[in-house]
Amino acid sequence: MIKRLVYPVFIAFFSLLTVKGQEIPLPVKLLEGHPRLLTTDQEKGRLRQQLKEQKWAGEVLIGIKNRIDPYLDEVKAQPDWLYSRLMMYWKSKATQVYIDGGVYAKADGVAPVPTVRFGSSRGVGSPFIRPALADIIPYMDDTKGVYFCNSSKPGAPLEWVDQRQASGGSIESVNEEIMKLAKDAAFLYWLTDDQVYASLAFGVIDTYLTGMYYRNEPIDLNHGHAQTLVGMTTFEVIQERILNELAYTYDFLYNYVDKVQPDKKIIYETALKKCIDLSLKNGVPHNNWNLHKSKFILKVAMVLGKDKDYADGQGREYYINAILNKTAARHWSLPHFMAYGYDKETGIWNESPGYAQSVGHELTQFIRDYDNTFNQNLLPYIPVMYKAVEALPQYQFPNGMTTAFGDSYYGLLNPAPLADMIRLTQKYNEREHEVLYTKMYKLFHTDTDKEPLQPAHLPAQISSFFTDKPLVLDRKVSKGALRDYVTPTFYSPNVSWFVQRNKYDSKENGMMISQYASLGNHMHSNGLAMELYGKGYVLGAESGIGSSYFEKPYLDYYSQFPAHNTVMVDGISKYPEMLSTHDFKLLGCYPKPGQKTGYYAGVTYSDMYFLEPESQSDQNRLMSIVNTGPTTGYYVDIFRSKKQQGGEKYHDYFYHNLGQELKISEIGGRALALKPSDEMGFAGGHLFALDYMWDKQSAMTDKDYEATWKMSFPDDNNVYMHLWMKGYKGREIFSIKAPAVKSYRKEYKLPYDFYHDPYLTIAARQHGEAWKHPFVAIYEPTVEKEGRSIISISSFAVENVSPDFVGLDVESRAGRHDYIFSSLAADEVRYQDKVVKGTYGLISEQGDDFTLFLGNGYKIAAREFSIDCAEKANVTLERKDGRYFYTSDRTIKLTFRNKTIQLEASDYKQITL
Repeated sequence: MIKRLVYPVFIAFFSLLTVKGQEIPLPVKLLEGHPRLLTTDQEKGRLRQQLKEQKWAGEVLIGIKNRIDPYLDEVKAQPDWLYSRLMMYWKSKATQVYIDGGVYAKADGVAPVPTVRFGSSRGVGSPFIRPALADIIPYMDDTKGVYFCNSSKPGAPLEWVDQRQASGGSIESVNEEIMKLAKDAAFLYWLTDDQVYASLAFGVIDTYLTGMYYRNEPIDLNHGHAQTLVGMTTFEVIQERILNELAYTYDFLYNYVDKVQPDKKIIYETALKKCIDLSLKNGVPHNNWNLHKSKFILKVAMVLGKDKDYADGQGREYYINAILNKTAARHWSLPHFMAYGYDKETGIWNESPGYAQSVGHELTQFIRDYDNTFNQNLLPYIPVMYKAVEALPQYQFPNGMTTAFGDSYYGLLNPAPLADMIRLTQKYNEREHEVLYTKMYKLFHTDTDKEPLQPAHLPAQISSFFTDKPLVLDRKVSKGALRDYVTPTFYSPNVSWFVQRNKYDSKENGMMISQYASLGNHMHSNGLAMELYGKGYVLGAESGIGSSYFEKPYLDYYSQFPAHNTVMVDGISKYPEMLSTHDFKLLGCYPKPGQKTGYYAGVTYSDMYFLEPESQSDQNRLMSIVNTGPTTGYYVDIFRSKKQQGGEKYHDYFYHNLGQELKISEIGGRALALKPSDEMGFAGGHLFALDYMWDKQSAMTDKDYEATWKMSFPDDNNVYMHLWMKGYKGREIFSIKAPAVKSYRKEYKLPYDFYHDPYLTIAARQHGEAWKHPFVAIYEPTVEKEGRSIISISSFAVENVSPDFVGLDVESRAGRHDYIFSSLAADEVRYQDKVVKGTYGLISEQGDDFTLFLGNGYKIAAREFSIDCAEKANVTLERKDGRYFYTSDRTIKLTFRNKTIQLEASDYKQITL
């Protein structure tokens, strides 16, 4: 038990030990009897009593029985009814499977018994899908292939089809479904001692594991990468989910097997060992695969005997130690794997958000399951988990949806890791962390003041009795506040991801920018890209995955530059998607990443550099949120791009936004004279992605222009995104219909068929370089009932300054003027009575009130106030209702009324002048 007072020292100590290679000790006591994975024989009486006393438990049991009992009737009439529907080599009894990369090739060899059939392909969909169990031909094994449903025809009739043409994963799913039924039956036998359940489960597991005993590791005829990924039954060892069901089934049925077929135990266990040996041998260690494999291996290992029980000396201790402490080429130890993947400062996993959140959930489940069996807490040996779970809310937009860059979907935060951590910290008396996670859980999980805390009806799964039983929360602990866990800016270098937020605890009025390059796993080839939030929705949303990673829509479009809100050079910008190594450099930002208090809330900004590797282009993106009122604000986006060696053809700025309508117009409202264009396409040696877009229309203009996306709602409170862009000579504007947005799952509710309708897109093409002629944009999200807060936007020029300088004047209907200054050269720029020397300057004026905001600069002046910095600084001086407020991250000199004073670095505070 970890006492609270020594806890920080304890964690720091173990953190050092882990870095130096300290092994995690194996469980002191290994249980001898069965079952042992979820429970023990000693707990049977308690569970039976719980079934009598607690309604939820009885309902779970009824649900399990209702799922399995219909099959008892089938098996009673025909004993082989269920196991004969396993996908096996019933007639050929093949021992050796061959694959052709990611596709099934053939099988040969002859075993004395039927063997387990291998899958069809690696993640490739097809219209030929598996039928329901009742429609599967018993003992199906025919040279014609498999008898599957053809979903491309009315009624999806059953047809014979070559196994290679069956939808990926469909063959394995049949066996997995049958084994899940066997697991239910085995559990019910253990609980009730009813032999009919044992008979059903035994027929399935005996057939399957005996067949697996005679199967060999598949062989890739190409001797390629696929050979390092393949499992015994499927193309990826991480897809061997059936190992979970096999372990549970064998565990609950062990005593029955010991009575009726004790000589079969060594066959079954040898078959199980063969599967997890291949899992340790194959795979990809530097991402989520390592964890997924470990889950399967651990469950199988838990039901095995001790090392001494096997001729090869490899039993429970060997396999547990292998996943906890041993690092091999394709499987890393738990501490090694976590040290590689997690940023210890931010707690962010180095994959796209969807995968990162999944890893967090799977890890807390793994730790919880391990503890449930061995009563050993792994958290002290992998202390980054505390930070990792605490950091999960940083993925959220103001509406609760999580960011979706890379291979991700928008979705709500999963509170399950919080529940797992609460259970663990309660058990080991880690009070401080229990309170932290309880506050978070109550914030992100509804109805926590009601009993039970889980849904009224828990899932009809065996785990509901054990690891997933109702969570008990400390009622004295209050709900946390979002600002305790989410910050105005957040930066995680290991995934090259930066967030800006304003009013972020308001779904309707919050604002957020999510920016990212491509560092880590499951990333896209997207350059320096971004998402924009507004009025309850992620409006400037990611396009999503689109399809399987192995299919053309993903490979050619969804993972490529034109599917993202980014800038592409010469139509060729591209680099490897999936595991990518192309990050941005954060040159400046405000507030400091992770800062929770003491900052000026009116402005955030980020200044980033990205090297686009294909065209060897320098790219710089400055983005800012400007808060103009309780419900109003806008985004600033200044994107500069140029090839290092010159000679570029053009730079394309893409922006996609939700909605059914897109209008592009000149300033003043007259529609831009767009004409059909074929200029943006694959022809000419450009990306295939451009040919996935259609109905392209364009117009040349050197004038400022506007675009408006409208998402119409039945109540007419429509949501808009307004875009203003500065015009330049050589600018061409495209209106585009892009492939449908797939980052929202089709079940998500929007007022139109977003999953099939085109994703309305604007592309701004700058012919020649886009460094002195950058893409300068102001975005304002609005709703119908409120209208726009901005009444005019214009640019201003200044002589004798760097040609990359951008000056903007944004006027709001409340009488506020914002003067925006942006310059990479950080030359001193004078406009009217205003002076800025820095990367970013914002001077706001509204009556007698004003704000001077300097981002990464040396000087800012207006209204007879002047701020000078000896080194680059982020500074704010605000006059509001006759009072002055100040913040700076450096010492500065403030001059006013012929008086100069020195102000030290300080959090945001009121000062007297």
